[in-house]
Amino acid sequence: MASSGAFVGLRVIDLGQIYNGPYCGLLLAQLGADVIKVEPPGGERLRFRSRDGVETHEFMMLNSNKRSVVLDLKSPEGRDLLVDLVAEADVLIENYAPGVMDRLGLGWEALQARNPRLIYASGKGYGSEGPYANMSAMDITVQAMSGVIASTGFSDGPPVKAGPAFIDFLGGVHLFAGVATALYHRERTGRGQVVEVSMHDTVYPTLASALGAIYNQSDRTVPERTGNRHSGLAVAPYNVYRAADGWIAIISVNEKHFSAVMEEAGRAELTTDPRFAGRLERLCNIEALDKAIEAWTSKCPRWELTRRLEARGVPCAPVLTVHEVADDPHLIERGMIRHLSRPDGERVAVPGCPIRLADAPVDDLRLAPGLAANTFEVLREVLRLSPERLAALRASGAIG
Repeated sequence: MASSGAFVGLRVIDLGQIYNGPYCGLLLAQLGADVIKVEPPGGERLRFRSRDGVETHEFMMLNSNKRSVVLDLKSPEGRDLLVDLVAEADVLIENYAPGVMDRLGLGWEALQARNPRLIYASGKGYGSEGPYANMSAMDITVQAMSGVIASTGFSDGPPVKAGPAFIDFLGGVHLFAGVATALYHRERTGRGQVVEVSMHDTVYPTLASALGAIYNQSDRTVPERTGNRHSGLAVAPYNVYRAADGWIAIISVNEKHFSAVMEEAGRAELTTDPRFAGRLERLCNIEALDKAIEAWTSKCPRWELTRRLEARGVPCAPVLTVHEVADDPHLIERGMIRHLSRPDGERVAVPGCPIRLADAPVDDLRLAPGLAANTFEVLREVLRLSPERLAALRASGAIG
């Protein structure tokens, strides 16, 4: 059955590693593109990072619907084959350190000469220019440089990194958006171009609340770390409160929400207490307010609190553990958690596509390919190489 995805007919060469580049490639693959994952001999680093000889769960999550080709880009023949593939492709994705592609002879100028319509998508930690350009960039290091770690944690404790590797994925999502934009531009101009996304660049807008605390107050007294309270200490109640069986997040955006929380807590009299009568008063007495709320929440289960507050229109949610999220019925019903089977029968949970297009539905997911599973197939199909030529290339080590 032919694919109905929005990117059917698009050919992508995916040189991505770990999370950033591969997630961009995954979104394109889920939306119908033919994504050819080019790996070095032995596989990209994530494939066998923590399981000797068996693909890691993380690799399986990020490489559904792709095809695997192994090329030794340190060999002249391997590089030539990549250039030949790029000549037949629409998009190339890479998130190597700055300068690596140029040193391999695979930079924009070299590839654009073979394919002027190429979209060259480059995911970088800090971009290709600027004072930080050559610094090593991993999720935690960019969290450190971007203010994320400094703003995470409690004011009386050390800075803490965010749990999810959201920097890598934020970069991958923006890279996907850049590719889509460049493809639209190519439709109008016929020209390819470089798309560069710096992970560091993508974080700054997410600090809106914390930066607001700096720029909105001349004395700048708000601490960098506010725990589970609002980053700019501009809203109260806004916190994660202890429940009888865990924790619950509650936020009151307006006076109606605040009154509803107090009434459900059996403390309606506090709505007229001078300490809590308005937003600024509540912020000045935030410790007493949070203590009064937690005296109520700590006696009730998370979901009971959620149902009661939701019925009153108060934004809230139970704090789910990662184990609970792994089997979340909402994500399963929406198809965001999909289960595929390995050849050995092991079931693997992989992400569905968060982008929903009404007129171009996402195809069924296919298991991430085994290492080099499609090398011969792709080179025969795209480059029309003979079986004898393929055998010779494998014997030389140029392909896997």
